[in-house]
Amino acid sequence: MRTAVKLANKAQKEFESFSQAEVDHIVKSVADAAFKESGRLAQMAVQETGMGVAEHKKIKNEVGSRDVYESIKDEKTVGVISEDTVNKVTEFAYPFGVVAGIIPTTNPTSTAFFKTLISLKGRNGIVVSPHPSAVKCTVEALRVCREAAEKAGAPEGLVGWISEPSMPATKELMSHRDIDVILATGGGGLVRAAYSSGKPAYGVGPGNVPVYLEKSCNVQKAVKQVVDSKTFDNGTICATEQAIVVDKNIKDMVVRELKNNNVYFLEGEEKRKVEDVISPVRGKLNPKIVGKAATVIAEMAGVQVPSDTRLLIAEEDQVDKQVPFSIEKLSPIFPLYTSRDKEEAKERCIELLDLGGRGHSLAIHTNDDKVAREFGETMPVSRMMVNTLASIGAVGATTGLKASMTLGCGSYGGNITSDNITAKHLINIKRMAYGIKEVSIPEAGTVSESSYTKEEPDIEQVVSEVLGKVDHSKVDKATVAQIVDKVLQKY
Repeated sequence: MRTAVKLANKAQKEFESFSQAEVDHIVKSVADAAFKESGRLAQMAVQETGMGVAEHKKIKNEVGSRDVYESIKDEKTVGVISEDTVNKVTEFAYPFGVVAGIIPTTNPTSTAFFKTLISLKGRNGIVVSPHPSAVKCTVEALRVCREAAEKAGAPEGLVGWISEPSMPATKELMSHRDIDVILATGGGGLVRAAYSSGKPAYGVGPGNVPVYLEKSCNVQKAVKQVVDSKTFDNGTICATEQAIVVDKNIKDMVVRELKNNNVYFLEGEEKRKVEDVISPVRGKLNPKIVGKAATVIAEMAGVQVPSDTRLLIAEEDQVDKQVPFSIEKLSPIFPLYTSRDKEEAKERCIELLDLGGRGHSLAIHTNDDKVAREFGETMPVSRMMVNTLASIGAVGATTGLKASMTLGCGSYGGNITSDNITAKHLINIKRMAYGIKEVSIPEAGTVSESSYTKEEPDIEQVVSEVLGKVDHSKVDKATVAQIVDKVLQKY
């Protein structure tokens, strides 16, 4: 780790002098090489971690390489990046330095591509700590990036990694004096460690994403998208839907469509068996189910399901850490909640978010733009996907959101930003400002103790106003004048 940081620090100092054209050439070369290897690295990730679906991981790798590149290629990250000729303010970009990149086991290669690209775009070096369960595939992804970068002219060692990762090594990496900023994607403990390291850090919280099927939605289309999204890479993306909330008016149609999409409904003893597999120790997710197929999880629970089962669903009416179906599961398992109306749906969604996904994401399927805007305004999330797959919509694959594998949760989730993290978060901006306003500075002692001068009231005017409001037969002008004068003397 120390060797990797030393090399990256030296290389970054040299890289800092590169022009925008040179930087962009290197970034494009890395993106092209990563995209080319997306399929091979997807296979490696599935074989090593036992999680997800290779064909889906290939898509994630493509998003993490090509889509990320397309979203940042035109950004200015070197020299003058903005000039306001009216207010005479010029902005210059300068890099953070060396980035510590923490990579999760759920997205080990796509996140490695993504963090490398946005780091290099800002003229930063990067040292990555892979997840211990995904070392081989993550390191191979980084090797692809490093070789492409150096072939394109990048200094040697600009992209580095810890070859034998551990939590102590990762914590030491984050607190190393030559690390300048941290990109932490992982569990809550890891993110807290990043924030407590004393370094600037971008960490992301968990996602317990609700999806609301509002009564006006196209049920057939909505259900297909939800099932496709939830089963994408067996639910390993943090923005994947974790619970369905459905209006009672359309519940029967939704259930029928779910069954048409090879969803198996658990009841009675079956539900209890799967609960014990989701969370053998209540309040904690069983890591053995993460990224596994629905049929595999059913077999683990001793529940017989058809061989073509894509999802396991159980009806639920409670939200609590002690309720296994209501927590973030990162696997093709859903609870189904029924709401009387959109107000009850709001309450249920907030309960689910408060349980473990506050600030992250929410999905809604509706044909009523007013309802969508209402949820967008009131839900405590940083992004809301409408009529699309939440899993890949949140990372920019099916929406106009910035392509990113690290999704900020804002102050709702205790994060510094609510953005989809990208290259702009890894540059600093210095500003040069000319004087454009003249200010007269008074000499000391030239200002009186009080700049306030009390204006003497006009007694005649006050008397006239009083006489205009009273009966003249009961009081004369002289009497009123005496009263007013006495009152004013007291003030």
